[in-house]
Amino acid sequence: MLRLTDITLPLDHADTAINDAVLARLKLPPGAVRSLTVAKRSYDARKRGQIQLIYSVDVDVADEAAVLKRVAAEEKPNRVKVTPTPDTTYRFIAKPAPQQALRPVVIGMGPCGLFAALVLAQMGLKPIVLERGKQVRERTVDTFGLWRKKVLNPESNVQYGEGGAGTFSDGKLYSQISDKRHLGRKVLDEFVKAGAPDEILYVSKPHIGTFRLVSMVEHMRGVIESLGGEIRFSQRVDDLLIDVDADGVRHLRGVVLASGETLRADHVVMALGHSARDTFAMLHARGVYMEAKPFSIGFRIEHPQSVIDQARFGPQAGHPILGAADYKLVHHCRNGRSVYSFCMCPGGTVVAAASEPGRVVTNGMSQYSRNERNANAAIVVGITPEDYAEFDPSGSPLAGIALQRHWEEVAFKLGGETYEAPAQKVGDFIAGTPSDALGAVVNSYTPGVRLGDLSTALPRYAIDAIREALPAFGKQIKGFDMSDALLTGVETRTSSPVRLTRGDDGQSLNTRGLFPAGEGAGYAGGILSAGVDGIRAAEWVAEAMMEAGTALPT
Repeated sequence: MLRLTDITLPLDHADTAINDAVLARLKLPPGAVRSLTVAKRSYDARKRGQIQLIYSVDVDVADEAAVLKRVAAEEKPNRVKVTPTPDTTYRFIAKPAPQQALRPVVIGMGPCGLFAALVLAQMGLKPIVLERGKQVRERTVDTFGLWRKKVLNPESNVQYGEGGAGTFSDGKLYSQISDKRHLGRKVLDEFVKAGAPDEILYVSKPHIGTFRLVSMVEHMRGVIESLGGEIRFSQRVDDLLIDVDADGVRHLRGVVLASGETLRADHVVMALGHSARDTFAMLHARGVYMEAKPFSIGFRIEHPQSVIDQARFGPQAGHPILGAADYKLVHHCRNGRSVYSFCMCPGGTVVAAASEPGRVVTNGMSQYSRNERNANAAIVVGITPEDYAEFDPSGSPLAGIALQRHWEEVAFKLGGETYEAPAQKVGDFIAGTPSDALGAVVNSYTPGVRLGDLSTALPRYAIDAIREALPAFGKQIKGFDMSDALLTGVETRTSSPVRLTRGDDGQSLNTRGLFPAGEGAGYAGGILSAGVDGIRAAEWVAEAMMEAGTALPT
């Protein structure tokens, strides 16, 4: 098979246009293409009204080697657009010998833990999965309890439970990680098997949406269990068992659950989400190496989706192939801060994402259809460990959590202490005037918003940076700084504020047998990258078990 890239065609091209373009590129006669598969489809919307589709395709032709040689000789160096189709098949590492051993344990069942458990199960290693939250459908009921009744369950919410935080999101399945082994393809293939649409395998920015993710997560749970894995819900890990050998090396020997049960284990994947603050504190108390890392804080912004569609697509807005428009923005401010859009949700809603009482957190979510009235995104400011010092002068790696908690508590008070969120219209925010009534943009956040002044909802440097950035974004996307656009606060869970640093073998720098992975460990950002990191963690566990000469009996 040959892969051809950068095939550019009009938005409304004929059905035969891709095949014709392939024949022209390869200089072959009609009928020479025996099969053709679209590997990727994206679009170029830089010229409004002249949007073009860009394809990569895999084709089967006779005498492939000769065709490839001839075309390669004609292509310009560094602009090769015809290559052999890459092999994206996932291959399991060699399975350990069937000897008695303790079963590997996976803590957390977000995307990272889900794929770590799946691959361990597919390798015959029968993992035990410990998830502090509930099964996804029970968890959904609890989450709606906050959204509709203002009742928070601290152990079952947007952050905790089967599927992780990604379940209540846009279900975005793209990432900018380096993926030379095509592990992302393994993630997408498993999602398709679990019920995702085939299009996620080739569209440039695939997404699923919350409702589909729920059934997919349930399907994958069933696969893990059918392969001998065991999944335990409502099982929070409250402590670790650590031995120190004669050489002073720390070894993980098990975990202690909130119920008091001790579970022996020599290989544990720590697939925490970025909001497992109590578990981070426990790990720090047990001396597991960690360090503070940068993350971002800000607000959610909402516009009518039609405004974004028109600004991005012009007269072709509403085309079924294009769907609801998204955006990606960044502005470097005079005060040295960078402001950027994050987790953009076309046709979606702003959701309550608190996991601790007395705190307000926002996030974004949309369904597969992306047909809600508003577009929303986080508009956030990058911060670094130097910014955390005032919240923990001791220099603890947990200082970023203290910063998060402070501003989430401020948001709770500004919202009236009912889990309503503080909000302000963009025009008023820029002018420094409190808002007292909504305009053309109706908030999507439930339990609701309390209008007022957001100038005290974040640090002064963040407020100044966002005020400067919004008009600059308005020059990039017409209407972005419209006066009636709505800001809702606060967004503080963009990524983990800590990193559980690991070595090249995937194990904690100072605790053998502990494999930190995923978003909470500071090694992923989104569903796809977290899934990929879970696969890596499973492979590292299997390699460690092979090195020790142990595995489960078949």
